[in-house]
Amino acid sequence: MAECYVTGKKTIFGNKRSHALNATRRTWKSNLQTVRIKDESGKIIKVKVS
Repeated sequence: MAECYVTGKKTIFGNKRSHALNATRRTWKSNLQTVRIKDESGKIIKVKVS
C-alpha cells in the first residue's frame, strides 16, 4: 500500500453515504507525489511524499 515517506499517511477506508443514508464502501487516497531526494552520502533516492 502506498504511504508517505515523511508523514506516514496512507489510504483510508470508510463509507460513502447517499441522501437516503445507504452505505457503500469507498477509499480516500493521499495526494502522493514521487520526488527525488539526496541522502547523506549524496545518493539520489525516489520517495513518495504528501
